[in-house]
Amino acid sequence: MKYDFQDYISKTIMVDKSGRGNFTTVQQAIDSIPSNNSLWTRILINHGLYMEKVVIPRNKPYIILEGDPRHVTAIEYGDFGSVIDSPTFKLFADNFVARNIIFKNSYDRLITPGPNGRKTTWAPAASISGDKASFYHCAFISLQDTLSDDAGRHYYYDCFVEGAIDFIWGNGQSIYEKCQLRSVTDKIGVPGFITAQGRKGLKETSGYVFKDCYVNGTGPIFLGRPYRNYSRVLFASTYMENIITPEGWSTWDKRSLNFITFSEVNCKGPGADMSHRVPWEKKLSDQEVAYLTNPASFIDQEGWLGKQPN
Repeated sequence: MKYDFQDYISKTIMVDKSGRGNFTTVQQAIDSIPSNNSLWTRILINHGLYMEKVVIPRNKPYIILEGDPRHVTAIEYGDFGSVIDSPTFKLFADNFVARNIIFKNSYDRLITPGPNGRKTTWAPAASISGDKASFYHCAFISLQDTLSDDAGRHYYYDCFVEGAIDFIWGNGQSIYEKCQLRSVTDKIGVPGFITAQGRKGLKETSGYVFKDCYVNGTGPIFLGRPYRNYSRVLFASTYMENIITPEGWSTWDKRSLNFITFSEVNCKGPGADMSHRVPWEKKLSDQEVAYLTNPASFIDQEGWLGKQPN
């Protein structure tokens, strides 16, 4: 008889900062997991604020990080100045699930006004570079480069992302469903950007899809700007408050616009008025929209989402 252990949780580890669990820090729990483990390990994090940087290395797949659904569970740190070294949370491993956790970089809360607005720098809350990663009811909070959605296939459901400059950026292949994107451009005093997607070629499958999301906060803010020449971003059936710039999208330096795919489909709200959008915004076919907005076709071809444990 064959057994499929894909959805089997082999071990549960408790983290409690007051000492009532197996470990007092999240990183200690991750370090305790054997390298190249092939069975799911659940790390339950008791509610509280964990002031630490957390790294899940490539050789530690099949990890579930789960916070308290009834009380705030936050991982926070205040490093800055590097998109590589500064993230509060870094994921390099494949096959990962997070639930009910706030990932926060607190550095930008300390910025003081200057003559040209508020100066800021790179301060990611999270960097996601592993494949087959999903996030449920999580929050990512910072100001610049909040969520480095760097590489791999990712699914975000009912998540909250806050920032002002390129606060979802990288070359990930991701669907954001029923998520809230909150702009805080009032903190910097100039228009900001929600996305900076980094697709580098026509054959690359990456892109960001926002499906049934909600965009609010302070403006003005652009929906995105192209981090690379083949950048791809779609907002579908998303409600936008009156904070989006009339143009909707921005260029980046003198980058070519010929192969950029920025598109909006069936969006609503005062910010979704497309009468003054940039002329190079793409009009996608119904077939293209259906492909990009369906997890089964865009990110879940192997059915990995359904194999992850509940």
